[in-house]
Amino acid sequence: MKALSFRTELFTESVIREMTRLCDAAGGYNLAQGFPDFDSPAEVKAAAIAAIRQGLNQYPVTFGEPELRAAIARKAEAYNGIAAAPESEITVTCGATEAMMATLLALINPDDEIILFEPFYENYGPDSILSGATPRYVTLQPPDWSFDSGELAATFNDRTKAILINTPNNPTGKVFSRAELEQIAELCQRWGAYAVTDEIYEHILYDEAEHVSMASLPGMWHRSVTINSISKTYSVTGWRVGWAIAPDPITRQIRKAHDFLTVGAPTPFQHAAVTALGLPRSYYAGLVAHYAAAREFLVDLLLEVGFDCARPPGAYYVLADSSRLMSKFAVADDVAFSHRFLKQFGVAVVPGSSFYSRPEMGRNQVRFAFCKRWETLHGVAANLRSALTS
Repeated sequence: MKALSFRTELFTESVIREMTRLCDAAGGYNLAQGFPDFDSPAEVKAAAIAAIRQGLNQYPVTFGEPELRAAIARKAEAYNGIAAAPESEITVTCGATEAMMATLLALINPDDEIILFEPFYENYGPDSILSGATPRYVTLQPPDWSFDSGELAATFNDRTKAILINTPNNPTGKVFSRAELEQIAELCQRWGAYAVTDEIYEHILYDEAEHVSMASLPGMWHRSVTINSISKTYSVTGWRVGWAIAPDPITRQIRKAHDFLTVGAPTPFQHAAVTALGLPRSYYAGLVAHYAAAREFLVDLLLEVGFDCARPPGAYYVLADSSRLMSKFAVADDVAFSHRFLKQFGVAVVPGSSFYSRPEMGRNQVRFAFCKRWETLHGVAANLRSALTS
């Protein structure tokens, strides 16, 4: 038998989804996977049902229903400062996950390099490899998850094709500042590189943090791809409707890759996404109010029971240092700690090593997601306090 694909040889099951599977089997509280365990807005669900009943159940326009692309264009101009033509500069995809894969396939040639900040969302490394790129890494340092300007500049070279920026960031909650993005933009322009930005948590901001889209900065529109989705903002992670915004030459390439990857995102959910993008400002204020309170609750709880962590300025994750508790439980690493944590306290978390190119960099870290109902968060608190403070 001939050898199977070398590209996937080193891939493992998603650690995040593995922890969800183990949590489901144990009947625990899932703070591992970043999906809300509360319902999506009633009017958005009603719009999906209406679309199905209206017979919008066949193949969509491959690169997105016209109504949705128009809604994305309106939203991008109003919120992100990006003026994109819906006919030629927006591609609707099966979630941000497919948007990222289609984008990298559109950009990457053999021997190209892509720069990733670590800790990173676990898909980015495999995405880079599947597209044929060699990933290069720049480390974000706690507690504020800043990067070293010299390290970043030294990572760019003649082979650098793109840099991937996730802001607000998963798993750290870091929000890249305008000054940081301007520094990255200058390096992209100097080296002729592209910027690919995953902005799926753009509305989830705290403490007056500002979301800045790279494509809105001077000189960056023609070398940027902005990726987003309805999944996190509207609590519909299972609907798989995302998009990529890019100038026409890049969009043409993205659409080709997208067409042969998935053909199109689910038709009725695309039409419901139009309703989601049209929700009033009060919806976003209410969403952030809940997450801000949940953030305070979880961070205070983690500090109380022995973790070390800071309050994230964006997204809905806390990447906590578990060194003191690992010592208390006499476990060797983050993986053993996470399995012990689920078994003993009924709470699923994600081992920090899954977010790094070198696992040892995350051996003392675990990630918590606080996009949960109060019933869930109070249940977690009761379990931890009864066991860890007794």
